[in-house]
Amino acid sequence: MASSKPLARFWEWGKNIVCVGRNYAEHAAEMKSAVPTEPVFFLKPSSAYVREGSPILRPYYSQNLHHEVELGVVIGKRARGVPEEAAMDYVAGYALCLDMTARDTQEQCKKKGLPWTLAKGFSTSCPVSDFVPREKIPDPHQLKIWLKVNGELRQEGDTSAMIFSVPYIISYISKIITLEEGDLILTGTPKGVSAVRGDDEIEAGIQGLLSMRFKVEEQE
Repeated sequence: MASSKPLARFWEWGKNIVCVGRNYAEHAAEMKSAVPTEPVFFLKPSSAYVREGSPILRPYYSQNLHHEVELGVVIGKRARGVPEEAAMDYVAGYALCLDMTARDTQEQCKKKGLPWTLAKGFSTSCPVSDFVPREKIPDPHQLKIWLKVNGELRQEGDTSAMIFSVPYIISYISKIITLEEGDLILTGTPKGVSAVRGDDEIEAGIQGLLSMRFKVEEQE
């Protein structure tokens, strides 16, 4: 689809990052959360983006930073009230993403009934890979995503296990929030989330397509 801006660098100009939570049943179970009957989503600011070569910073207020590896969907044109059967027409491509989460902060927010912004929206909380054009991924529900910390496999999951499919998610969100060209949707994480610390190295990938590496540093 024609674009006035380079979708291959969506992180430089895309406005919105919409994240779907608890979209894999086994992750909901490890979080001791109910499996949702409709998508649960939250937002990250665009300043959360970070690319390879720059570190992931653990926020100064968190002692328990978790990794969550996710398939990201890059929107190629404005989407508002899109029917599910047409939703894939709005996909420009994909990226591998991490939803870095200050888990201790999130637990405090949950207990107090507060928004998750402190836990999910801090700077460097959304590492992203290179852009993958949609033509290279005929079916986003037939991918294996994985994540290692210091060479140890922590997460491995099949996108076929998503509770809500990519077109369902796009349609659902677009009826609430108008999606714009360059926006990113994170589609949820499989089980295996765990803590990382300063000097850890995270490596994550989509099997057969790409991988990325990030160092973790402590925020001063």
